[in-house]
Amino acid sequence: MSVRQRRWKDAQGRAQSAWVVEFTHADGRVERVQKTAPVNSRRGAEQYERDLRTALLNGTYGKASEVPTVADMSVALLEHTRLRRKYSTGVFYGLMLEKHIVPALGNLRVTEVTPERIDRFARAMTDGRKPKTVNNVLGVLGRLLRFSVDRGVLAVAPRVGKLTLPPDSIRFLSFAEADAFIDAAAESPTWSAQVVVALRTGLRIGELLALRWEDVDLHAGRLLVRRSVWQGVESTPKGGRPREIPLSDQALQALGSHPHRGRCVFARLDGERRDRHGCTRALYTIAERAGQEVPFGWHVLRHTFASHLAMRGVPLKAVQELMGHATMEMTLRYAHLAPDVRRDAVQLLDLPAQHRRNMALPASVSTWSYGGNRAGELGFEPR
Repeated sequence: MSVRQRRWKDAQGRAQSAWVVEFTHADGRVERVQKTAPVNSRRGAEQYERDLRTALLNGTYGKASEVPTVADMSVALLEHTRLRRKYSTGVFYGLMLEKHIVPALGNLRVTEVTPERIDRFARAMTDGRKPKTVNNVLGVLGRLLRFSVDRGVLAVAPRVGKLTLPPDSIRFLSFAEADAFIDAAAESPTWSAQVVVALRTGLRIGELLALRWEDVDLHAGRLLVRRSVWQGVESTPKGGRPREIPLSDQALQALGSHPHRGRCVFARLDGERRDRHGCTRALYTIAERAGQEVPFGWHVLRHTFASHLAMRGVPLKAVQELMGHATMEMTLRYAHLAPDVRRDAVQLLDLPAQHRRNMALPASVSTWSYGGNRAGELGFEPR
């Protein structure tokens, strides 16, 4: 392909010019094709050349009417998502598509969504929006393009890069603050058990509201997280798989004295499941009573559970399983709270060889924290 500026004079003798793209067909046919760029500039012609190159690669050149638009593929993606994914995922995809992607790119053919257009879209999105919001939108756009490959519309999906975000700042309660929060919740007996269970199990608010008495085994001291609820719709927990969580003595006592009003553990006085808005209002009241800054969300209690485990030296792999994180990357946000693990690990290097062979690893040094390497492979016998 080549880009050049074509010059000529019109019938009135006035000088005219246009940027054009010339190319031959990719199947080997020698046929000179000259296309005038929609934007009459060198940069516009170079962008048009890249678009044509993509169309030739995908075999869609000259078949624009057969290639669906981004808006068309958005409808198909939403139908597919609502059929095969969680209800909350379908709502999230719908919001990102209808509010951001379709208004900006909906009229484009899917083959016209080139890396350059994606970059321009991302730059426009950053104007007045939080980076996390931009990344959410870009993630759905990338899913739409990969879905287009699955449907045979695209041969290759262009990569959709995301913005680099600063590390998350996690808000959690100290040990003293958590105790004070439990004491403040005790003044509201109907909410006390839910607060204690949230702090001692790390369940998400949707998992707390979906918890049933059949999922709680007070004799064995454990509960099973099998479902979550969002906007009144029950589905699997985040990550798609259940998990078992042992109950501490405090959580056992709270659940044992909590009244059975209905099928759900945390129910209203009429036996129906509590709603998120009511839970949020109750938590604000308890937070004010405990001297905590408001707004205060239930996720703070979940972060507190994980943070306290890390600060007590619990292996990060165990924290991941208890929290239900799909990847270790999510759990590593709490790694800085367990500095003793790294300090104790490097101190072992200074010991004489015979001592290293005959001693056990310190309690804070876990083989789980280091990718699952067995202590025996390092010359140690675990306790």
